[in-house]
Amino acid sequence: RRHPPPTLMSKREYISPQGLRIDGRRSTEIRRVQCKLGIFSHVDGSAILEQGNTKIIASVYGPREATRRSEALPDRAFVTCEYSIASFATNERKRRPKSDRRLKEKGLELKKIFETLINTHRYPRSQISLFVQVLQSDGGDMAAAINACTLALIDAGIPMQDFLTACTVGFLDGSPLIDTNYTESSGPGPEMVLAVLPKTKEISYIQMTDKLPIQNLEVMMESATEGCLKVYELLKEKVKAHSFALLHARGTSL
Repeated sequence: RRHPPPTLMSKREYISPQGLRIDGRRSTEIRRVQCKLGIFSHVDGSAILEQGNTKIIASVYGPREATRRSEALPDRAFVTCEYSIASFATNERKRRPKSDRRLKEKGLELKKIFETLINTHRYPRSQISLFVQVLQSDGGDMAAAINACTLALIDAGIPMQDFLTACTVGFLDGSPLIDTNYTESSGPGPEMVLAVLPKTKEISYIQMTDKLPIQNLEVMMESATEGCLKVYELLKEKVKAHSFALLHARGTSL
């Protein structure tokens, strides 16, 4: 169920006097995360991820021969990404054409993120294609898309530098809020999307939706990193369980 529209709430209602957010979480709590790998048999890798009420599907084709020889790179694979939103994903029931500029920009951002993360040098003259679809949008879509793509690439067996996880952080009522939902994202404060490599805590991607006083930037980055690491711990266990299930199905044990 959707959270109340932000226009019906006063600013002080984003965080209650008891320190609770509108969905009952504390400021440092992430939403419930559920995921499943290998949901499609006709692709090389796939995953569905739910982060709160936001639901994303990611699929991977490849590595495979480049569809256009002119695009093939002699020393590495090239990565493509298509990002789309289902017409029923938001309260705005409308079809978004593939030529929608915002969708293209998000697809390009995901392409840049993962072409630096994937060990593309292992697959010269090849193509790796990512397809991301938002089935339900309730805030933190970009972060959830990054997490879903990571899972789909792992399912495809494509080697990467590290396990990449992302989290969205808002700043409302003078406090950072980890893993914001739609209502919080629509609030008056700035918002940050951060993706990190958990082993080194190296930042792979950062995006700000608004200007932020420099004294609050470090606090938001620390909170976002904390959220990324929490997401990582959850997804890592899901990947382990999926791997063990595959080994068991093949009659193999560790």
